[in-house]
Amino acid sequence: MSLTFHWFLPTNGDSRHVVGGGHGTPATESGHDRPPTVGYLSQIARAAEDLGFVGVLTPTGAWCEDAWLTTAMVAQHTERLKFLVAFRPGFVSPTLAAQMASTFQRHTGGRLLLNVVTGGESPEQRAYGDFLDKDARYRRTGEFLEVVRGLWAGETVDLRGEHLRVEDARLARVPDPVPEVYFGGSSPIAVEVAARHVDVYLTWGEPPAQVAEKIARTRASAEREGRTLRFGVRLHVITRDTAEAAWAQAHRLLDGFDPRTVASVQAGLARSESEGQRRMLALHGGSRDGLEIHPNLWAGIGLVRGGAGTALVGSHDEVAERIEEYASVGIEEFVLSGYPHLEEAYWFGEGVLPRLRARGRWRHPYGRTAAPSVGAGRP
Repeated sequence: MSLTFHWFLPTNGDSRHVVGGGHGTPATESGHDRPPTVGYLSQIARAAEDLGFVGVLTPTGAWCEDAWLTTAMVAQHTERLKFLVAFRPGFVSPTLAAQMASTFQRHTGGRLLLNVVTGGESPEQRAYGDFLDKDARYRRTGEFLEVVRGLWAGETVDLRGEHLRVEDARLARVPDPVPEVYFGGSSPIAVEVAARHVDVYLTWGEPPAQVAEKIARTRASAEREGRTLRFGVRLHVITRDTAEAAWAQAHRLLDGFDPRTVASVQAGLARSESEGQRRMLALHGGSRDGLEIHPNLWAGIGLVRGGAGTALVGSHDEVAERIEEYASVGIEEFVLSGYPHLEEAYWFGEGVLPRLRARGRWRHPYGRTAAPSVGAGRP
């Protein structure tokens, strides 16, 4: 079975340094180095498409550009690349969201994937007018997906839920194909929602043993619902021709972390309500020491960035081996990123993907057998 790889659109800005922020913390100044213009993001998207990434993830939140609008514009500059659009239920009605997704599918030729983000930070949610607590937000997400799934199936939906109410809801045109739903969350109620409603469960890049435990728990929950899920992991990557060169790049990034910024970001993230964020923080404890928490798995990114805070660091062969290790515990999809996103896409696409292809673990989604010969944007 071929593994699936996605890249990332940095709609909060890009840099040769780590752009911090997320989970209630603002983007760091490095995000101004390469502003997230449609032109620059389209450059990244075209590179990802050429290299063999299936899709690109766009984040959501106050720290970045709106994912729906940005991807609708960038999609016009690509041909086959899919867009994993992060979306928070509760900010618009489920009927409107289902209609938006259906329209996106028609205008892009079926290239939408939906990443449902419940929202782990109450202060940020309240800024958008959402005053539910965390567990209530997850229950609302379940109701939201129940409505959206029914509408996409061509049903007329009536729901009088705890948080959402619709009457005689129906889409004039259903999406074709129906977008796959991606979702992440480490708390028990998040696993419950995933088991009932989603197609792909995403986890942040914890060591493989912890990922295996989370997969087992989520898979068992889905089986009780009579469903099966696919599993994906969200990671950064720093891959080079040699391990020494890769770790030199990681250490360069680490040297660029201002201690005051680290302290400020860690203080903000410590207030997070997200169980996944708590697990990320536990991997490094706010310290610059002992950041290689598993062979080739580096927790340094999480010192200044909320959300995904770990990176695969090493030679192309070592990174390919770690990917196979994650695959061995049940991971089928990899959502990757790196700083800067244009150059790192080429390092991974030209360095790691051919090795995985040679091992029978990957094939180019568009049938190509070689890396593109033009535009190799590596430094």
